[in-house]
Amino acid sequence: MITPPTLTTERLILRAPAARDQDVFADFFISDASKPIGGPQDPPDTWRYLCQVIGHWTVRGYGRWMVTLKGDDTAIGLVGLHNPLDWPEPEIGWYIWAGNGKGYASEAGRAARRYAYDTLGWTTAISLIAPGNDASVRVATRMGALREADHHLPDHGLQMVYRHPGPEAIA
Repeated sequence: MITPPTLTTERLILRAPAARDQDVFADFFISDASKPIGGPQDPPDTWRYLCQVIGHWTVRGYGRWMVTLKGDDTAIGLVGLHNPLDWPEPEIGWYIWAGNGKGYASEAGRAARRYAYDTLGWTTAISLIAPGNDASVRVATRMGALREADHHLPDHGLQMVYRHPGPEAIA
């Protein structure tokens, strides 16, 4: 069992996902705001999804973190590294369900990307974004990612592929 590291940014803590996050996770996934990422889902489905998020760390050795504001342990989002079997390659992804429009997704996304490059040795990463998810496109472009292609995922349909700059470009 791997223990996810805790990452810290200027305003945020990225910590291991845990069962205590179920209520805020379910509140987000039951809402229409979760449509671009496969929602809405009912609480039992979000429980299974949270278990998948936690298990990804064990299977892949990396994963996604719950994002909290410094000084408050309540999760405001899920950000990090994701690579299911049907993904074209490893992804940096983000969902922020509280405090949208404050730059939290790009701040946490940059921390996750630094971890992928500096700790895991990745040389590239993508973000998959559903067409019409303009907020995520803005986050990706703020992080320097460029639209590369489209990819079809069996469970999520058409996704736009945004390629992040490599470690040498952001050094």
